[in-house]
This record gives sequence, structure tokens and C-alpha cells, in this order.
Amino acid sequence: MPDMQKSPDTRNIAIDKVGVKDIRYPIVVLDKSKVRQHTVARINMYVDLPHHFKGTHMSRFIEILNQYHGEISIESLDTILLEMKERLEASCSHLELEFPYFIEKEAPASRAKGLMEYQCRMVGTLGEKTDFILGVTVPVTSLCPCSREISARGAHNQRSAIHVQIRYRGHVWLEDLINWIESCGSAPVYSLLKREDEKAVTEQAYDNPMFVEDMVRAVTEQLRSRPEILWFRVECENFESIHNHSAYAEVERNNVEGCG
Repeated sequence: MPDMQKSPDTRNIAIDKVGVKDIRYPIVVLDKSKVRQHTVARINMYVDLPHHFKGTHMSRFIEILNQYHGEISIESLDTILLEMKERLEASCSHLELEFPYFIEKEAPASRAKGLMEYQCRMVGTLGEKTDFILGVTVPVTSLCPCSREISARGAHNQRSAIHVQIRYRGHVWLEDLINWIESCGSAPVYSLLKREDEKAVTEQAYDNPMFVEDMVRAVTEQLRSRPEILWFRVECENFESIHNHSAYAEVERNNVEGCG
């Protein structure tokens, strides 16, 4: 049968990324306490396309996923990226995964346990070199220092989202990365709280007021102190409870001595 994808294209325009997007697929993630955690990811797979080819073979992306069924994990990303390059005759391949990761978390006073969900992201690129970025979004509570200072009673607080991306060497546990980030808010967020826990969390936040700028700087200090982290981007967004806008701050740094 004719291979239309390999037929020539005369427009002389190479394509940076072409492939398949938003595939839902089971993956395996290393779990610090339970060894392995099974979850479902949304996956994007792309390669570059030389100017002289009309198209790429979309079915081959799915064939590669199926080939690694049950073995798709962070440790196998390099192998999958290489397979994409070779099977699709590309010079660069890209693989993106977004998935929920669950950690059992104890309430601060009652010690009631519940599963807390964190959204994670992994992005791998294989060209002449391999590049890998790990990302996570951690919800926290933030309490406004200004509101506490000027108010006779109470202070406004809100849920905040801290988005962190890192490049690193060796291995970084998701649980550790989440703990480092979570410690930088006014108080953590929990899936299950009894009345005594609500009291404890409310008072913790009141005693630890944070602007969005404070939180992004606190996370920066945490990541700077970790020699395994080579680069990071920190974004913090406060979903303000009394303002009709979100507050936002961002820091991006190289974490190698002499940079950033």
C-alpha cells in the first residue's frame, strides 16, 4: 500500500513537534512508602518532522505505548524516547505525562488518615542529549499578613497552589519534593479534618502569615539547599478570598554554583 506520510513535501517547512495528544494510559510511579503506585496519566507524544516528509506515522506512537504496556514508568522514559526516535526516523522526541499521585496524610490533632491527591507532571526530551523535568502542584493555605495586622478580629486566608518544576541528578522522591513545598505555606491542606484539626490548622495559619511573595521565596530557599536539584521554576498563585483576582509570583533559577 502507498505510504502517504513518506511522500515528498515541497514547501520546505520542517515541523518542530508532531504526534498524538491527550492519551489516557496506565503508568507506574515509584512510591516511597509502598514501593510502586499505579495511576492513570494523560500522555502527549511528539517527534520532529523533516521538511521533505509529508507526515508522520501516528499509529506508531500508540504501538510504542502498547509495546511498553505495564512497564511505563519514570525509569523507562529514556527507553521509550529512544524507541520513538528510531521508529519514527526523527532527530528529537518528546514525551509528556500528567497524572494524579496520592499520599496518605494524617490530620494534625486527631491523627485521622486520608488520601491527599497531588497533580504531577513529567516531561522528557531526547535530541542530542536527554532533558527531563519533574513537576508537581501542591495546595496550601495562605493567610494574609496585612489583613492580620490591620484587622481587630481575624484575617482573610485562602487556598493557594504552588507549582514547582525541577531538573535534578540522581533521584528525588515525589513525597520529599511535596513535603519541601508544603512546609512553605501558612498551613497544609488536608483531605480529612475533624473539629480539633480545623482548630489546629486555623491557628497554625494565623501564627504563620504569608504573602504570595513569602511563599515563593520560601520554596526557593528550600530548593536552593538541595544539591541534587540543578534547576527549578516556582510559581505560586493565591486564589484570593476577598479580592476578584489571584495573586501571583514566580522564581526561576539554576541551582548550580555560580549560576542564577
